[in-house]
Amino acid sequence: MTEKHLSSQFDSELNGVSSRVMELGGMVEAQIHQAVYALLQFDPEAADRVMETETRVNAMEIEIDRELSSIIARRQPTARDLRLLIAISKTTANLERVGDEANKIARMVKSIIESGSARALPSNELRIAADLASGLLRTALDAFARLDTAAALSILKDDDLIDKEFDGFVRKLVTYMMEDPRTISASLDLLFLAKAIERIGDHAKNIAEFIIYIVKGADVRHTSMQEIESALQ
Repeated sequence: MTEKHLSSQFDSELNGVSSRVMELGGMVEAQIHQAVYALLQFDPEAADRVMETETRVNAMEIEIDRELSSIIARRQPTARDLRLLIAISKTTANLERVGDEANKIARMVKSIIESGSARALPSNELRIAADLASGLLRTALDAFARLDTAAALSILKDDDLIDKEFDGFVRKLVTYMMEDPRTISASLDLLFLAKAIERIGDHAKNIAEFIIYIVKGADVRHTSMQEIESALQ
């Protein structure tokens, strides 16, 4: 992932912290899969596993942040190295927030199970958006490991698919609520879940933007797709 430096120890430190980010990413991916399984199967044990993992995710995020602070203080990196370390810090924070979203899904699933509601509503249709969001995160982590700007650009474009799935699901829930007001409470629960899934896609998009920042030194947040493509040429 990183370029070679005169100090092999510095290279080792950069590779070590990068590996920790990938480890955190794998842990968060597992959280998402467990959360979606808990939702689709109404499995309280799967939801519990998601919430148990949250503690480890939070602890690892803190550990990586401390390691980054130590590297910056000792090495005083500049240019691309500094961009890399800043981007790793932001990526770690986004991964921790993805874990938060998975945890929200798990907690809501537990609430739905306890209330006995929502089984008649289209919760299974959330699978499409969940698969898209999970796939986007996986692609973002792989692209981050390789600093692949072409893959990053593809992620930025694909995030629109998740937004469209979310909008379509919201319209369907509104129809359910209008046809049967008794479904309003359960529909709002599902809306909460759908929003959490959409946010996972947003965090994957953020990671893709960090990749472009590392390689090109360009902050492409709030930038049009045409401008981003121009920056990558």
